[in-house]
Amino acid sequence: MSENSSTPQDSAETIDVSAAAEPAAAETTRADSNRPVRRVVVAEDEALIRLDIVEILSAQGFDVVGQADNGEDAVSLAQEHRPDVVLMDVKMPKMDGISAAEHIAKERIAPVVLLTAFSQKELVDRATEAGAMAYVVKPFTENDLIPSIEVAISRYEQIKALEHEVTDLKEQFETRKLVDRAKSLLITKMGLTEPEAFRWIQKTSMDRRLSMREVAETIIAQVA
Repeated sequence: MSENSSTPQDSAETIDVSAAAEPAAAETTRADSNRPVRRVVVAEDEALIRLDIVEILSAQGFDVVGQADNGEDAVSLAQEHRPDVVLMDVKMPKMDGISAAEHIAKERIAPVVLLTAFSQKELVDRATEAGAMAYVVKPFTENDLIPSIEVAISRYEQIKALEHEVTDLKEQFETRKLVDRAKSLLITKMGLTEPEAFRWIQKTSMDRRLSMREVAETIIAQVA
């Protein structure tokens, strides 16, 4: 889909960016109350940790559709169940989590959240390059895990939405950069979460019949 030629100034008059916070929060509340059950594959070679993860997810309403203790089985389960998210450890036998994440990302199956005992920049960079949407450092709590999963799912859905709107790879990259900058502004200036910020951009795009790029450019012009 090609981008419209209108400028940020053209669309700025039609968008009240200052009204983002309350409507977005209300939309999030409605979305959360009607949110479908998230289906998860969990891969962790340490049985006790895996059990803890499954208990946390089940208590929060997630449906754990598969469990694995190695990377190869994690990929197979992801291919079989097509879950909403895959949660797995970095260090596992047969195939490590980063390699497994790369396989899952290439097949565009689901977003991946990696669990790691380390947070070195090199590891984070490798995980990002492999296609992981988020990572959680061990030891973690429920308050660390659940938001990371939701952010990973949100980012994955954002990428799919942008790819649907823009078919050209170069345009996808430029649009994604603009949308990311606009999200950051909504987060810092309006107090939204990342999923709320993207949903507001997406909803405004649909309501105003503008591309998400145009909405992002307008936000940047008005808020930056």
